[in-house]
Amino acid sequence: MKITQGLQKIIDARHHDPFTVLGRHPVGKEREKVVVYLPEAERVSLPEIDAPLKRIPNSDFFIWQGKRGQLKQHYQLEWHDQQGQAHIVHDPYSFAPQISEFDIHLFTEGKHWHLYRILGANYRTVDGIDGVLFSVWAPNAERVSVVGDFNNWDGRCNQMRNRGGCGVWELFIPDISQGVLYKFEIRNRESGEILTKTDPYGKQFQLRPETAAIIPAKESYPWQDSQWKSQHQGDNWLHAPCSVYEVHLSSWQQSDDGNFLNYRELAHRLAHYAQEMGFTHIELLPITEHPLDASWGYQTTGYFAPTSRFGTPDDFRYFVDYCHQQGVGVILDWVPAHFPKDSFALARFDGTPLYEHEDPRKGEHRDWGTLIYNFGRNEVKNFLLASAVYWLEEFHIDGLRVDAVASMLYLDYSREAGDWVPNKHGGRENLEAIDFLRELNTITHSQCPGTFVVAEESTAWPQVTRPTYLGGLGFSMKWNMGWMHDTLSYFSQDPIYRTYNHDKLTFGLLYSFTENFMLPFSHDEVVHGKGSMLNKMPGDEWQRCANLRLLYTYMYTYPGKKLLFMGCEFGQGIEWNHAQGLEWQLLDYPHHQGIQHLVKDLNHLYRQASPLHANDFQEQGFSWIDCHDSAQSVISYQRNDGDECYIIILNCTPVPREHYRLGMPRAGSYTEVINSDSAYYGGSNQGNAEIIQTEDIAWMGQAQSISITLPPLAALVLKSK
Repeated sequence: MKITQGLQKIIDARHHDPFTVLGRHPVGKEREKVVVYLPEAERVSLPEIDAPLKRIPNSDFFIWQGKRGQLKQHYQLEWHDQQGQAHIVHDPYSFAPQISEFDIHLFTEGKHWHLYRILGANYRTVDGIDGVLFSVWAPNAERVSVVGDFNNWDGRCNQMRNRGGCGVWELFIPDISQGVLYKFEIRNRESGEILTKTDPYGKQFQLRPETAAIIPAKESYPWQDSQWKSQHQGDNWLHAPCSVYEVHLSSWQQSDDGNFLNYRELAHRLAHYAQEMGFTHIELLPITEHPLDASWGYQTTGYFAPTSRFGTPDDFRYFVDYCHQQGVGVILDWVPAHFPKDSFALARFDGTPLYEHEDPRKGEHRDWGTLIYNFGRNEVKNFLLASAVYWLEEFHIDGLRVDAVASMLYLDYSREAGDWVPNKHGGRENLEAIDFLRELNTITHSQCPGTFVVAEESTAWPQVTRPTYLGGLGFSMKWNMGWMHDTLSYFSQDPIYRTYNHDKLTFGLLYSFTENFMLPFSHDEVVHGKGSMLNKMPGDEWQRCANLRLLYTYMYTYPGKKLLFMGCEFGQGIEWNHAQGLEWQLLDYPHHQGIQHLVKDLNHLYRQASPLHANDFQEQGFSWIDCHDSAQSVISYQRNDGDECYIIILNCTPVPREHYRLGMPRAGSYTEVINSDSAYYGGSNQGNAEIIQTEDIAWMGQAQSISITLPPLAALVLKSK
């Protein structure tokens, strides 16, 4: 038998449909043949009929001919390699296409929310035979192969079937098990360039710096969080407390030898700590797979895989499950705005700008050296939407925090004039990205009830957290970056200058209820020379600690949900360093113990006191008592829910103020429930009697008032009895 053009294309690994050459084919009316290509084989046979295959001379093709009906539909091949080792496998080229036309239609429409069950590597049982269906989107490929340690990474061995104009390639490989390493080898149609790419839909990867995908264990994790899930699916999170502890897993705590802890170890340590401290949720800096530790996870290459730094996907399921059992939610930092240029991943995936824009004015972030998704392509949009659903459904994640939303909304984000392309209307808005974000929020809220999506958005874009049917973007919450910047600007100044910047504490209430805001003191504020939260504060050590306690009391009593980065809760002294653990040894010192005690008490008060959380997004939950005392740098306000109310007074100078008279909106008696100057928190222990009774002295437009002592650089929280 001669080497035909079709056979030569197999040898050259250039065949777009190897099923037309390999596998079983009729020969006339009565006979059939089996053609096999096995470069590593010395001899091949069909064990069920004990028939050898003949080698086509000077090739690695083997062929059998015989009467029809002798072989099963899915026959086995027994072959011996050059070392004499025997292998018995089902021929992958005996199987029909596995991806339905309906699945392909949904994908090309950008509407397949569970696309990760179709593309990538997924266990399948076909006609009673177990195996893995490999599939990938590479529309500009001439040929795609599955390569791995099972075929010596040889792109000639497992060439895939092209499913036509949709650009999807697939191959069902039977008799393959978990733990196998694999990638896709792609030959570009136009240039002939050969690329070896990791699986965009891979669910597990090697530990960096290795980059192969891994066939994970079959999903059989025994979830124990049904009570948590049922409770929170109907939870009205708008009116519930939400205090988030933001964590970078590899630097929160490390093993004694400085290595990573496993997800399961972290679950026990972190969940118990968060629970004890009173946080409602843990937010993880991206644990989606990424090649570079120094990116903190924000340059993602595996959008469907928890990083292998801390264990397996089931280990991460255990982490989430255990947190839920301890009453702690889990939020994942998720990055759809950009992706890295690493050649093994999404960049120029099939030899062309597939996931990214071709024009660098639209497709490249100059600041970050990363690529921007082409949100106008349905297949790209579907990739990201399926990723969001995957984490919420398959890992029971409670919410997503979407990174760098501002960079998605504006075509001229951080660009010089002439380095961006206007939209079809001539404007700077990224219309495709806006549509994507609206669809993201619509789908996640409908597919995964009870979950929420938070935007890191730093501009004045309107209606970020308003429903899409009202013209909003549909996010659940938005980080209040304006409040954060104003607040840190105020507190970083020497108190003598605060009288001139009083508006930085009061201006935020002009817009505080225009969005559903979260108040963030995040990782971004304690890196790149910005200093730790403690060292942003002015003064000597005592004043820095007092200022920080004052700041935290302000945050926990101000309208909005809360977020605090790890280490800030005990006054870490140095900037956060992703490569080393936190300074837990500081808790041997009373000042740091005091800061931690205060944050713990603030968390528990915030959770227990409905006035401090029930109306975080509504005006009726807040009212000023006095916002005008700039001369003494004192502000006071009320948080209320029905008949219950809390009075908060902040003294932002180191001067104790005795007999400070404050108008009170309600007559009666009050008690101090928080005094950030308490000796328990490391303060000077100045304060007030156990019971504070209002007097019939009109003040500040109120019929009743109280006379109290305001401790230095301290906040008081008073509760009506």
